[in-house]
Amino acid sequence: MGKKLFVGNLSFDTSDKDLRELFSSAGTCVSATILTDRATGRSRGFGFVEMSSDDEAQSAIARLNDTELQGRRISVSEARERSAQGPSGNPGHSRSFGPDLPPSRPRFRKEGGSRRGLRGRKRSL
Repeated sequence: MGKKLFVGNLSFDTSDKDLRELFSSAGTCVSATILTDRATGRSRGFGFVEMSSDDEAQSAIARLNDTELQGRRISVSEARERSAQGPSGNPGHSRSFGPDLPPSRPRFRKEGGSRRGLRGRKRSL
């Protein structure tokens, strides 16, 4: 089990300090970070906590998952690597649009050019 934990369903008023204090009750909290929106600076409602050992991380999950913090029931679980999830959070989903990938739909092109290219030409029946 990893030392880094994911903490979800946080109140928008919860601070890094509040999170650190809560997780210190379960062991040595190395760091606590709440992610914020880049544009507004407002909390995104989740964060990450790093515990000093795997045992303390396991203890924190057991003690703090589904407990209340500032009026909200928080969820605590092991943090997963980004590469395992994909950029959108869905396993196996890729957002790569590189030149080595086939286009999402084939291009259709009529022989003889576009309609504009037919103007002025004689049409035979």
